[in-house]
Amino acid sequence: MYHSQATQEEHPQGKTVLVVEDDASVGASLVQAIVEETPYLAFLVTDGIEALQVMRDLKPDMLLLDYQLPHMNGFELYDRMQHQKVLSDIPVLFISANLPQEEIERRRLIGMRKPFELDDLLSTIKKVLSSPEDYVPDTRR
Repeated sequence: MYHSQATQEEHPQGKTVLVVEDDASVGASLVQAIVEETPYLAFLVTDGIEALQVMRDLKPDMLLLDYQLPHMNGFELYDRMQHQKVLSDIPVLFISANLPQEEIERRRLIGMRKPFELDDLLSTIKKVLSSPEDYVPDTRR
């Protein structure tokens, strides 16, 4: 169903990043980098439908979300998450070569355009997970 490169014992902090990336080799590389270079667990799914299914069993602490996905784009997945109380507080970092920057800014989300420096990505993940409340938009406004 979903793939991880680490176990809870190897990462006692226990925070998880769900990587939603349709290019399996890119996604596997991201998961590997997160697991090896941060104290976090990481899991990979390859589309939005699979992400929603996984989040029924595993509520991640953060999503690393590609914008261009099969079946639904990243914003469609994000919007579905916002309609589920249990998922609406998960911070999301969008990644894409074709990131719609205006929409990211309008929604007060964070995004990185591919290609990006791996160190910048890992640094952003650490910032988000150290203070996730700063990275969840207030949808009540």
